[in-house]
Amino acid sequence: MSTPDIRVEKGHAEPEEVAAITAILLARAAATPAEAPTHRPLPKAGWRRLEREGGFRAPHSWH
Repeated sequence: MSTPDIRVEKGHAEPEEVAAITAILLARAAATPAEAPTHRPLPKAGWRRLEREGGFRAPHSWH
């Protein structure tokens, strides 16, 4: 005899209840996923590498 695919661990489930949960699980497995989340580019770093900066910076500038 083969082992069942679904087993009730605690309590007693009627055949209709097992059929209902099986239908729900099969429907979830067959459903196509919603649109995959789009990957947003990472925001620009808040710091700068000084060796890549220009040599002159105005004294009144913040950047």
